[in-house]
Amino acid sequence: MLLHGRDCRLTIQAAGRELDIPYSEETIREAVYVLAEEASIEGEGHRKAIRKSAGVTGCIITPLTIGTSPLLWALALGEAEPPLFVSETRNLYKHTLRLVPQDDSPSFTLIRERGAERIRFEHCRVSGFELRINRETAGALPGTVFLRLDISGDMPPEPYLLETDSGLNHAERFKEPGVRYALNGVEIKTIYGLTVTAEKRGGTKTEVWIKRLNLSQPPSVAAEFPTTIESLTVTARLFREYYEWRTPGTFRLTLTRLLLMTDETSVNTSGPVIGPLRYYCAGDMTAETFTGNEEILL
Repeated sequence: MLLHGRDCRLTIQAAGRELDIPYSEETIREAVYVLAEEASIEGEGHRKAIRKSAGVTGCIITPLTIGTSPLLWALALGEAEPPLFVSETRNLYKHTLRLVPQDDSPSFTLIRERGAERIRFEHCRVSGFELRINRETAGALPGTVFLRLDISGDMPPEPYLLETDSGLNHAERFKEPGVRYALNGVEIKTIYGLTVTAEKRGGTKTEVWIKRLNLSQPPSVAAEFPTTIESLTVTARLFREYYEWRTPGTFRLTLTRLLLMTDETSVNTSGPVIGPLRYYCAGDMTAETFTGNEEILL
C-alpha cells in the first residue's frame, strides 16, 4: 500500500470531541469500483462502465502520545466491555478486545487537510491495527512507539467547509527507552522490540512478534520465552513522572494466552543476534491509559 501524507493534517472527531493526530504517514482515500456492462454476445464492441464509490479505505501510522493514546486505543480495540472508570485509582479508558467479531468498534469522522483542500470521511471504523515498538534505526524517529490504524468505511468522502481549528497536538510522545516488558509477571530485559497485529474482519486474529536478543539459545534465555505465555504486559511511561494535569503518563497493554507458532531466527553465527518469535494470541487484549501505578521510571 502506497503511503502519502507528509504535507497534510489529520483530525479525528469522535466521542463529542475533535483531536488532531500527529501522524507519520497516511494514505486515506476513496475506495472505488467499476460497474461494467458486458459486450454483445458476438464479442464485438466496447464494454461500457461507470465509476462508483465504495466508501473509504487506507491507513494511518501515528506515534502514540499522552493526549491521543486513550482515544486511539478506544477506536482500535472497540468496546467489547464497558470502559472502567474508578476515580480513586485513576484507571481511565480501559478497553478489552475479545476473540469475537468486533463490529461494535465505535465509528468516527476523519478530516484530512492538505493545502487548501479539506476532505471529511464520515462513519469510519478501524478494521485492524498494528502496534510497533522498535529501537532507534537509521532513517527512523529515535525509539518512537507507533500505532497503525487500518481504516474502512461505507460513506464516500465529501468536502469539509466548516472553518474550525482543533490546534496541533504537541503532547509528549511515548519512546521505546521508556517501555518495559513482563512475561508471566517477570520483567524481561532481552526483548529488543515488539509488534502486535490485529485483524478484525470476520472475527479477531491477533499475532505478537517478539524481537529478542538471541545469545545462541542458552538455557537461561530459552526459559524466558516458553511455548505458552499466560500473560504479556507492555508498559510505556513518559520520561517525566507526571503529565500536565498531575496524572501519571502511562499506557499498559496486556495480552493473555500467547501460543508460540514459529521461531523465525536464523542463527549462522556464534555471536548474539536479534531474532523474532511469532506468537498467536488466544486470549484477551486489554489497553489502559493513565493508570495509577506509582512506579518510578529509572
